[in-house]
Amino acid sequence: MSTAQLARNEAPWRPADAADLNARYEGRGDLALADVLTDPAFGEVALVSSFGADSAALLHVAAGIRKDVPVLFVETGWLFPETLRYAEDLSAWLGLKDVRWLRPDRGVLEAKDPKRLRWSYDPDGCCEVRKVEPLDRALAGFDLWVSGRKSHQNRERAQLQLFEGQERQLKLNPLHDWSSARLRDYAVAHKLPPHPLVADGYPSIGCSPCTSRVQPGEDPRAGRWRGWDKSECGIHKVGSADGGEPVF
Repeated sequence: MSTAQLARNEAPWRPADAADLNARYEGRGDLALADVLTDPAFGEVALVSSFGADSAALLHVAAGIRKDVPVLFVETGWLFPETLRYAEDLSAWLGLKDVRWLRPDRGVLEAKDPKRLRWSYDPDGCCEVRKVEPLDRALAGFDLWVSGRKSHQNRERAQLQLFEGQERQLKLNPLHDWSSARLRDYAVAHKLPPHPLVADGYPSIGCSPCTSRVQPGEDPRAGRWRGWDKSECGIHKVGSADGGEPVF
């Protein structure tokens, strides 16, 4: 997209523009987030949050720019009670005005997980039904979504970029280059309320059946789907604007 087109807001940036956007905002994730949340050239934008261990930093930055940004939170039915309370408390503390709790389709659950045991033998299928599908439905009306992923979290995320092209949408990872020390310092400086499970050995928090404590020396996401060849829930797709496959 040319500068002239951007000025006229003729059309939002497209997934195929990810490389150009990365060059434009290299090393300036904070500016990219501010522009994404305020510039009509990016179209309709939502922020996706798990209200997990590191979620407060991104939500705090975003709230300082736009408290009315839509925040999509998938309540899978298997989240820790502490996460549900944290989502309510942190949203109120930050003054977020449009937090949308997404839930799996009841009919789909009855058909594909009637005994609530799919997590124990098919975690990919469980994530698809309880997390991926509800979020995909909610994101259908947006041109870009903001993710809180960081490159230090595990090997699979080591090559994260600021912007990604994913199927029909752009994705922004404004904290992709934040270290754990920077996150910690930011939280302390702004007195951000911590997720209550972090102090109990959970540096990455997902659904209760598939999240365990992390041992010293393990990467922060080692407690997710322990014992399975799986490191992602599937909402993050691998690929370009031409398409992609779910990362489970």
